[in-house]
Amino acid sequence: MQPGLDALRESRRQDAAWNAAYQQILTRLNARNFLSNILEPGAMFPDFVLPSAEGRLVSLAEQLAQGPVVLGFFRGEWCPWCRATLDALARAMPQIHAAGASLLALTPETGGLALTTQRQHGGGYEVLVDVDFGVGLAAGVVFQVPKLYRARLDSTGLNFPQRHGNGAWCLPVPATFIIAPDGRIAWRFVDIDFTHRAEPADIIAALGRI
Repeated sequence: MQPGLDALRESRRQDAAWNAAYQQILTRLNARNFLSNILEPGAMFPDFVLPSAEGRLVSLAEQLAQGPVVLGFFRGEWCPWCRATLDALARAMPQIHAAGASLLALTPETGGLALTTQRQHGGGYEVLVDVDFGVGLAAGVVFQVPKLYRARLDSTGLNFPQRHGNGAWCLPVPATFIIAPDGRIAWRFVDIDFTHRAEPADIIAALGRI
């Protein structure tokens, strides 16, 4: 999967404004040692109840009662790297289910946008709305969008206050956690670079070690 995501990034780098905004995110998060604040393997993942794309309330505790949970944070349907990753995960769901696990995809998008994501990419997993970034903040994966990237998104017509139901202008970094039935993080993938994502094969291999 990652080679395709890398190719997409390289094609975008031909756009000087996009590349400057992309580099500002990496520089800022690196300078703040952002990854050091994200929950690590062995830590308890905070319990939560979130609305699903279809309007049901989904509890992490209830999911864990059925087996390990793969939990991923995604920026939204507008993000091509997220779309590609969700499609890859949909293809991997038979192996994830065979390992006795479920998958929860968290997005900050509200107002029915999560349902669009569920219908277009969902394949045996739940898309949940991380209302006001609550779970992402507790996990340490949320950052405020820097000025250049915000301007870039504005220029494309993306209205984050409308999409997120708040004016915080925040996003999650790519982060995937495997949570064991006891609520502890058994494995994680985190990166400040939104063009880097957890490989489904690595997730399946990690599930096999639980």
